[in-house]
Amino acid sequence: MATTTVSFRTDKDVKDQAKELFASLGMDLSTAINVFLRQSIRDNAIPFRITGDDASARARYEAEHHIGKAFDSVDDLMGDLEKD
Repeated sequence: MATTTVSFRTDKDVKDQAKELFASLGMDLSTAINVFLRQSIRDNAIPFRITGDDASARARYEAEHHIGKAFDSVDDLMGDLEKD
């Protein structure tokens, strides 16, 4: 099977922590990334539930997709906020 090189950027601390974690599981970083890629293909999805700050993720999604209220001025926004 032909192989290719994939290059990506990440924080040094993330890389170091991931290498340590995967070493404790008996694999190197390259193997772990290949496991992730193959499982993603098999599942046709990211093979785990993404968690974190759900409010920030939801707000970012809504902003990117123009979901929610829009206001023509700060006064209109403040008036809407004062309703609650």
